[in-house]
Amino acid sequence: MKNNQSANIQTDVLIIGAGVAGLSAAIKLAKKRSDLEITVLTKTNTGESNTSWAQGGIATVWDFNVDDYQSHVEDTLDAGDGLCDPEIVEIVVKEGHDRVVELIAWGARFDKEDDGDYNLGREGGHSENRILHYKDITGWEIQRTLNEKVKEYPNIKVLEHYFALDILTQHHLGRNITRLTPDIQCFGAYVFNKKTSEIDTIIARTTVMCTGGTGQIYKNTTNPVIATGDGISMVYRAKGRIANMEFVQFHPTALYQTTGENPDFLISEAVRGYGAILKTPDGKEFMHKYDERLSLAPRDIVARAIDNEMKISGAEHMYLDCRHLDHEGFLDHFPNIYEKCKSIGIDAFKDMIPVVPACHYQCGGIVTDPQGKSSIKQLYAAGECTCSGLHGANRLASNSLLEGLVFGHRVAMDIDKSIDGVTLNKEIPDWNAEGTTDPKEMVLITQSWKELKELMSYYVGIVRTDVRLKRATDRVALLYQETERLYTESKVSPQLCELRNLITIAFLVSKGAEMRKESRGLHFNTDHKEKFDYLEKTFL
Repeated sequence: MKNNQSANIQTDVLIIGAGVAGLSAAIKLAKKRSDLEITVLTKTNTGESNTSWAQGGIATVWDFNVDDYQSHVEDTLDAGDGLCDPEIVEIVVKEGHDRVVELIAWGARFDKEDDGDYNLGREGGHSENRILHYKDITGWEIQRTLNEKVKEYPNIKVLEHYFALDILTQHHLGRNITRLTPDIQCFGAYVFNKKTSEIDTIIARTTVMCTGGTGQIYKNTTNPVIATGDGISMVYRAKGRIANMEFVQFHPTALYQTTGENPDFLISEAVRGYGAILKTPDGKEFMHKYDERLSLAPRDIVARAIDNEMKISGAEHMYLDCRHLDHEGFLDHFPNIYEKCKSIGIDAFKDMIPVVPACHYQCGGIVTDPQGKSSIKQLYAAGECTCSGLHGANRLASNSLLEGLVFGHRVAMDIDKSIDGVTLNKEIPDWNAEGTTDPKEMVLITQSWKELKELMSYYVGIVRTDVRLKRATDRVALLYQETERLYTESKVSPQLCELRNLITIAFLVSKGAEMRKESRGLHFNTDHKEKFDYLEKTFL
């Protein structure tokens, strides 16, 4: 029957997601416009986001005596393998410094040397030391800072344990919407209130999508369990533009464990920046065979190298050797990594650390312009759920937090200029659950999720072939049909909706990979090893 107890909430700005992009946008807009009511949704609590799991740091030019913007720009373009938007790269690199200065002013703590200067780390693909970090939990520190700053603004309301189901468009007013419809407009979102188990309607003048990554489509991922691609899936269903989903970044060095831990524990790239060396199980270095930058080559190169060495030797993992590093310095920089390894019987000062590649970052997503606008009117997007043009075919290490800060700011500034001409659409009907029942077997959801992870890991991983991709798209299509039937007949639950979103993401990744008949950046297909100049974005 219809949800009679559901709420109808009205707000000026709805921000879906409470990580670095979402909260920085909320703070900047609230500071600029105290007259606006800003509502931020998070499907868990404000301490849980992709941001909070980031270890390594945030990249920005800091020491102008040895570094400059052009060097950071060139490193980003090089990592992106020809698909970065040079305009966006310039914007993020040059504006990023000021955004980080603001973050520090808001209370963010980054590690310093004894003389008071910031301790700048270096990671793969960077030509200079420019990574600001806080131990090996930089993301946690940035999330803490933003959570505290948000409390200063009474016009920001953070709603915890609200799961966004779909954005509202003319479709919900009875209009037929296709991908060719020129004036699709967002009016807010339907959201599942986990506390009441009711579906509320949130009407907003402007909506901002900041929902993070998609890592849970793979068995091995460093992403938290909340990284289910919700924002990208919602925008795709609303006929918005999505691009470059085939570029999934696998972090080269997740801690290898046999316990099936989810997510995988990340051994930060900063460890290699500190001097750790990748080695085979018999203690031999191997990165010299793949790139002159050795263990500090860009992530796509290092991940493929590890994958290849595992296939050559039949080993289940490679090793990261930290035994030669300064013990006191290592403990100061990476206390959590050391303790995690110690907890499973590995002493990083005596033993090499077993590592495997794991899904880490989605470089494609919702297509946005330099102001963070999507193809749907009154819908912005920022952070990992976007295809902004910064990352191209491969993200440069520690550029993601920077992107979230820069685009959070840009979105806020653009909303400030445009929102006064936008009115609330109060004609949106409440969610109708008539004819649905409680799901009879939760195993249908859990087993489909498990099957999806398996097929994506085996068929759409680090190295791909045409046959594997065809098999993946066929299997995903079957899962889609089964899950849509379940969704139509059952009452909504977050678990079912997350599965539905993950299946959509799996389709987009697989289809994008099928469309790209070349090997570039993070997408490597042994049937199409050559690289072409004519193919840019794969729009879906």
